[in-house]
Amino acid sequence: MQPSEPSAAVQALMQASRAFVGITARSLAAVEGDVTLPQFRTLVVLAARGPQRSVDIADELGVNPSTGTRMLDRLIRKGLVRRTRSASDRRVVRLRLTTAGHDLVQAILDRRRTELERLVAATADLWRPVAIEALTAFAEAAGETAGDWWLGWDEGDDEP
Repeated sequence: MQPSEPSAAVQALMQASRAFVGITARSLAAVEGDVTLPQFRTLVVLAARGPQRSVDIADELGVNPSTGTRMLDRLIRKGLVRRTRSASDRRVVRLRLTTAGHDLVQAILDRRRTELERLVAATADLWRPVAIEALTAFAEAAGETAGDWWLGWDEGDDEP
């Protein structure tokens, strides 16, 4: 890689990042639920990782535990997340998506996917295997691995 290439790659990723944030913001605005971008990220963590302790969610998001707890409290009041106690150790409290939380995440992801499909179709001649491999490797290096988003999701667990 030549000296100017990393800088150009960073610049291109900065522009793509703004585009992705814009797509996500538009997707959030288009669905009911009144969820902020940080709250959506919290819902995605729960969707991707399954039930979590609040301290683990805060760590994943890179926020103080008290900030994470306040955000989770708001999501609980909105009916998107609920607390559950471990059957084996009643001291352990985990948070999980409710059906409404799951449905909201799915609706937002569906809207994002539709917009991304439109953009990929508009730039179809640029999507070579090397570009796809580079983006996949970038996402993996950032800890955003592909997988079953709903791992740990059990619709029967929604009821208190």
